[in-house]
Amino acid sequence: GLVRVSGMAVFVDQAIPGDQVLIRITRKKKNYAEARVLELLKASPDRIHPPCVFSGFCGGCKWQFLNYEIQLRYKRQHVRESLQHIGQLKDMPVRSAIPSPQIFGYRNKMEFSCTDRRWLTPAELQQPEIDKGLGIGLHVPGTFFKVFDTKRCLLQPDLGNHILDDVRNFIKSSELPVYGLRSHQGFWRFLMLRHSTGDDQWMVNLITAFDAHQALQPLTGLLMEKYPQVTAVINNITSRKAGVAIGEFELTLAGNPTIADKIGSFEFEISANSFFQTNTLGAAELYETVKKYAELSGSETVIDLYSGTGTIPILLSGVAREVIGLEMISSAVADAKNNCRHNQVENCRFVLGDIRETLALIASRPDVLIIDPPRAGMHKDVAKQVLAMLPERIVYVSCNPTTLARDLVLLKEAYQVKEVQPVDLF
Repeated sequence: GLVRVSGMAVFVDQAIPGDQVLIRITRKKKNYAEARVLELLKASPDRIHPPCVFSGFCGGCKWQFLNYEIQLRYKRQHVRESLQHIGQLKDMPVRSAIPSPQIFGYRNKMEFSCTDRRWLTPAELQQPEIDKGLGIGLHVPGTFFKVFDTKRCLLQPDLGNHILDDVRNFIKSSELPVYGLRSHQGFWRFLMLRHSTGDDQWMVNLITAFDAHQALQPLTGLLMEKYPQVTAVINNITSRKAGVAIGEFELTLAGNPTIADKIGSFEFEISANSFFQTNTLGAAELYETVKKYAELSGSETVIDLYSGTGTIPILLSGVAREVIGLEMISSAVADAKNNCRHNQVENCRFVLGDIRETLALIASRPDVLIIDPPRAGMHKDVAKQVLAMLPERIVYVSCNPTTLARDLVLLKEAYQVKEVQPVDLF
């Protein structure tokens, strides 16, 4: 929320337009200040009751208390203002955001951190008898060491919460210690759950600090026996201090090393550490929008920069002559090639390497260029090569409106932005 106090802009965490609130300034700069809400005096008509007890404290969701239709309006506004203020792109035709098909239970991947000392909400602090030890859950925003003991997360299908509870109980009874986020000592680090929307399969990925897979067998047996939907139990092992749920090596404890999910008529195999859009049904909307904007007739050559595991090339394969994917992560290229074989797609090929180097190796100009970069956006050298290549049409898929605006500035000497379509995946 934004309010002006004696002419100074004050950004108020957890407030929304229309609220009347009592606030406390927490940080003051020369031209602005930050504040938090002490008391909600009168609620905005756009407020709703958030269903999650951690709403307002947890970093998993920020806007649960805001009506979803209003959320979509502000997300569209965020995109438009980024283009105007950062890219100086005025009067851009930004369409209304395409909503997520599901508001809750939509995430196909969740990562829960383990901690030897859980973070308590104000309500929990009022309970002197509460256990302050083991926590397994999501983080307080902007922190690496403050973790809630998340009993139930509404972002994932409810079976995931039952699995989470069983893992929590097993860890409590385990003789192996929970990893300390400050001490960097202990065994249990993360629980990652993946869910296949298409086949209703689950992967349980236990991330530990060292290899003690025999100690995990009772938990593995419990999960496989209790939940027929669990088709893969994986153990990723890492001794690195970085708080990232990816192992230095991986063991399959039970079932398969992958699960499969579907987008449209195509099926994708997903390993524990491979990238896949976290909202499967929302991703289908996103890729259908890409397909519509690409305007392919079947005779075109398409290049997809940052092609990842090949999702966009495979989904465009039926309406293009050839799709060439450029990707710098070798495991993603291996997944892309495997997904092509799995779906019997023969007109996609993938080039491994730094895109600044591999794009220069493409001899002919593509009819359509797809750009789907990470949050940091395109490297400026890649933008220069795009301008030298001059494809007739570019479809840019962005997960960060800020870097989108910056990259459009790099391209605007040769291109005009025709249309912007926000798609809500979160």
